[in-house]
Amino acid sequence: MRPVVSAALITGLWGGLLALERRAFLQAALSRPLPAAVGVGVMLGDVQAGLMVGLVFELFHLGGASLGLASSEHELLPSVAGAALAATMAEAAGADSTPAQWVLAVLVCAPLGLVGRAVEVRLDTRAARYLGRVVTAVDHGDVQRALRQNLRAMWPHFAFFGLCAAVAPLLGPSLALLVERAPVRLLHGLEWCYPVLGTVAAASAVYASAGQGRLRVAGAAALLVALVLFAALGARSWS
Repeated sequence: MRPVVSAALITGLWGGLLALERRAFLQAALSRPLPAAVGVGVMLGDVQAGLMVGLVFELFHLGGASLGLASSEHELLPSVAGAALAATMAEAAGADSTPAQWVLAVLVCAPLGLVGRAVEVRLDTRAARYLGRVVTAVDHGDVQRALRQNLRAMWPHFAFFGLCAAVAPLLGPSLALLVERAPVRLLHGLEWCYPVLGTVAAASAVYASAGQGRLRVAGAAALLVALVLFAALGARSWS
């Protein structure tokens, strides 16, 4: 059984490196939700958790784009954190990951998209201050100084997003205990929420726009709450 600290370290390094890939170099789409989540799932030994969590976030952020002053939600951070959280929940429970765990991971980590966007805007503003120094260094033929300025501009992306991603798997054992103690009807309700999440995520990809962001979140929340309440209060035949 992989120690949760090792899982946190792996997740943090992966999240930090992909934050750089997303913004500073390569930009080969490895930081998209699906490959990012599957990657951490492979490293943590739970490809299914990475695939299922990453699929929801990939659909949800499929239509997102940063245009002008409008920045889309940060798709990388919740994807890596959610996949790692689902994997460590399953490992703590000693079984394969389940739809209920995927849903919990998505719900817990989805707000990180808003957090990541707010922080990334500030980090980009900070990084822009180094542009003039890089240009000046290149004009004077000082390549080493230009590289140092580039590193100074990039390291906060690696540190912040890596640290945030590393925290998620640490929550896995605690959430696994809650799932173990939850009523069977509630777990069934969460399992039914997974296809609903996928449906809402696909709809948001089709009708994605900045103005509809709040509407799609509200719709998803309403459907999820309705299903959970239905399962917890009325579906006695499931128990």
